[in-house]
Amino acid sequence: MNHWEILLRLVVAIVVGCIIGIERERKNRPAGMRTHVLVCVGAATIAILETLLLQDTLSLNVGTDHSGVAVSVGRISAQVVSGVGFLGAGTIFVSQKKIAGLTTAASLWNAACLGLAAGMGYHFLALAGCGVVIVTLTFMQRVVHVNAVKNVEVKFVHRKETLDFINAYFEEADIKVLDVNFHVENNESYNLYTNLYTLHLPNKTSYTDIVNHLSEFANIQSVRTRNV
Repeated sequence: MNHWEILLRLVVAIVVGCIIGIERERKNRPAGMRTHVLVCVGAATIAILETLLLQDTLSLNVGTDHSGVAVSVGRISAQVVSGVGFLGAGTIFVSQKKIAGLTTAASLWNAACLGLAAGMGYHFLALAGCGVVIVTLTFMQRVVHVNAVKNVEVKFVHRKETLDFINAYFEEADIKVLDVNFHVENNESYNLYTNLYTLHLPNKTSYTDIVNHLSEFANIQSVRTRNV
């Protein structure tokens, strides 16, 4: 392997890490372009090192008296794949019982794997894998829409009239109520009711639609979503 080939492999790793990192940076994720490029280039460097070690070992076994010299191929790369986990763990955090950063951690791990592929000279595999990662990060959520289970908190007055409106809307929109908790605050002039709904939504309906629709009713004072 000459110097130009080494440079080409590093450039491919930079391109792959940059493409994935820009997508994460656009969404203001914990690990952006520079982090993904560094992970990808670092993995590529380890892969190139292993390739050079293998070539040196083979050269020692050909036409010399050093027959039987061996090297364990893949051991260093395996440490990269497992060791990059500490970077991924650094991008994951828990807030209000909600886990965030898992997708960025997965993209970092993929950047390391693609860097290994680029470093070993499998340029097409590295670029094709990069394309798959970008499609997954950018388009899959738009094509496959999944409504995560959330709680919808509704604060309202005039109980009977408002509940008739809410129940009629849920029935019309084919929204199933899995559970509901309620709370009443007694004020001097009126009672303030708080219902906490756990809902199952059809694919055509989003939580934004629910909040927008319910908030238009005069008796409803506030509507918000809460993570389960």
